[in-house]
Amino acid sequence: MTADMTAEMEFDYVIVGGGSGGATLAARLSEDRKVSVCLLEAGGDGKDMLIRLPIGAALMVPGHPVPMNNWAFETIPQEELAARRGYQPRGKALGGSSAINAMIYTRGNPKDYDHWARLGCTGWAWEDVLPYFRKSEDNSRGADDYHGEGGPLQVTDPQSPRPISRDFVAAAEAVGIPANGDFNGPVQEGAGLFQLTQFHDRRRGERCSAAAAFLHPVMTRANLEVITHALGRRVLFDGRTACGVEFSRRGQIRRVKARREVILCAGALQSPQLLMLSGIGNAHQLRAHGIDVVQNLPEVGLNLQDHIDTVLGYEVNTTNLFGIGLKGGARLLKALRRWRREGRGMAASNFAEAGAFLSVGDGAEGWPDVQMHFVVGRLINHARTIRPGYGVTLHTCLLRPKSRGWVRLGTADPSDAPMIDPGFLEAGEDADLLLAAVKRGREIMAAPPMAQHVIKDHDCAHVTSDADLMAVLREKSDTIYHPVGTCRMGGDDASVLDPQLRVRGVEGLRVVDASAMPQIVSGNTNAPVIMMAEKAADMIRQARLGG
Repeated sequence: MTADMTAEMEFDYVIVGGGSGGATLAARLSEDRKVSVCLLEAGGDGKDMLIRLPIGAALMVPGHPVPMNNWAFETIPQEELAARRGYQPRGKALGGSSAINAMIYTRGNPKDYDHWARLGCTGWAWEDVLPYFRKSEDNSRGADDYHGEGGPLQVTDPQSPRPISRDFVAAAEAVGIPANGDFNGPVQEGAGLFQLTQFHDRRRGERCSAAAAFLHPVMTRANLEVITHALGRRVLFDGRTACGVEFSRRGQIRRVKARREVILCAGALQSPQLLMLSGIGNAHQLRAHGIDVVQNLPEVGLNLQDHIDTVLGYEVNTTNLFGIGLKGGARLLKALRRWRREGRGMAASNFAEAGAFLSVGDGAEGWPDVQMHFVVGRLINHARTIRPGYGVTLHTCLLRPKSRGWVRLGTADPSDAPMIDPGFLEAGEDADLLLAAVKRGREIMAAPPMAQHVIKDHDCAHVTSDADLMAVLREKSDTIYHPVGTCRMGGDDASVLDPQLRVRGVEGLRVVDASAMPQIVSGNTNAPVIMMAEKAADMIRQARLGG
């Protein structure tokens, strides 16, 4: 469907943001031909080669010299991280961050969702959400009690994992971490290779972003309008009812009406920004920016949670991975040809091929508090710093940090980035837990068979004490790209959303993305956001039918 941009458009549902939540929701809502759906996305169509090619993430994530499919945000200086500004890459295209991420398919832990229910999020316990995980999935291993088959999202094992990734798993076993062939099965704890959101059909080896899975195949539906390069500016209200969205496109400001609902899916950093620009948030802060207050909701933008992550690099004695050397260019060209032909080989890699879930604290049994990502290349400063040679990187992150941050308006201009403060390590127990986790990771890297590969420890060779290691952590830690919680849902009046994802105090407005999470999940966040959108589609459908 192609809208007449010179006329005022009107649809039943207007969705702002075409990321994992928005792409999934637009596709599911438009299955009902009795309703019309408009999706606004600030970026492009999410179909370019850099997105389809898994190793294209290495060019998109850094965000420089020119951001490609990436908002490339920065945080304010982090006091506990040597006053450094953190980096917050977020996807800017249909598919959102699923268009630029490492394609890892993990759901978190069942206890995460049972905890959501205890926090007042009725209907979000594990038994409630598992059917939606299974519904979305087309797992190459087939269907079972935990996995689905035939859904839009293709999930598969790594196409051609590097041998050193399997050595990482063996080294983890050597220090007492059990092998785990399925982090989304009956047990999360252990070490293994990640499953990936990657095509295993005729498009084998290509990235399966949320847009590629859900949205691109249905773009020709007559009741679905997708408008790219459209930046949401604010939600429009008739009294206290959301009735449309104002957006800018190619230098012009437009409006689109919503007969039933406006749904924000702009992510944990930009959905609260949009709410505040629309007059929903802390009334005092909004008035300071000259914004008329529609609803005073002080928690909008608060409760920001992210997985703080320490990145340690090692030089290794194998060149069968990503690196810069005399043979690197020729090897890459060969890998690209194989990927185009077979969908396999190094170009099909997601970089973070292996990982582990484990506990180093005193938490509940079966609820790991640490995740590791093993990357088959040397990753420095989010791939923004390049060094010659061949190496690997170990990421170690806290799964349930106590620290909380915030998102606020920097200005009242919708085209300006929000102010972001993750508050990393502001809770002292986070620093203690991260130190213990990194020490555990160093044990893995020193164990056979990893020890036989390591030539040089780039970051910790000088470390002789916990104080030395803690200083390294403050210099080498940042996000692992999982911000959530800034429009949290809950059963209490202070929450931004109710358990139906409706914004409190107004009508006709929901938020469906990671910002709605009351507490961060114990794993990567892409699959949980897709699940949330699947569930939200049913909620919205039931509301329309009066259920």
